[in-house]
Amino acid sequence: MQRLENFTLVMRSSITTLRDKIEDPERMLHQLIVDMEEELEAVREGVAEAIADEIQLGKRVQRAREDSDQWLERATTALKRNDEEASKQALDQKVFADERADSLQEEYQQQQQQAAKLQASLHDLDDKIRQARQKRTLLLARMTRANSTRRINQAMDRAENRSAFAQFSRLEDRVERSEAMCEAYDRLEGRDPETEELKQQFNERDRREKVRNEFEELKQRIVD
Repeated sequence: MQRLENFTLVMRSSITTLRDKIEDPERMLHQLIVDMEEELEAVREGVAEAIADEIQLGKRVQRAREDSDQWLERATTALKRNDEEASKQALDQKVFADERADSLQEEYQQQQQQAAKLQASLHDLDDKIRQARQKRTLLLARMTRANSTRRINQAMDRAENRSAFAQFSRLEDRVERSEAMCEAYDRLEGRDPETEELKQQFNERDRREKVRNEFEELKQRIVD
């Protein structure tokens, strides 16, 4: 169980490190999974040791049962040759072997339960790491998109405040202001730009009409 607790601590520490150094998400995600895999391997070794203890206890129980059977066989053989004292001694050893086997059996069952729990936890951790590997690409894409959005927003802010875009916008404002001031002075002096344009149009029509009339007169004189 200590291994499992250590694994949880490593995961929390790695996640904190990832959050603190998010500037290089790909490297940090890779390192995070490497840390998980290394700790998982240590946990796997601990679970293997627990299973090995279970196997050894099972073998001890089996040997104790075999000893009990052997002492029973010896007691039976001694009784058949009318050696009651030897038979009783053999049975005494059998009872001792049974007690030892029962005690080992209890420990064996407890170890079985503990090993089963550790194996289940190991499978859960293995699944989580497999899911983390699968999510790594998605997380990288999301982080890259977020960083790109942040850089674009920063660039837009700079463009609006200090760049050539801002200078262009300010120059455009100055031109519009200058045009507006010219129009304002024209109005103060009684000159309406629209009226002036209309006058020019009438003058242009009058000039063309004069040219046409003079041309007709000239043609008439030449014909006469």
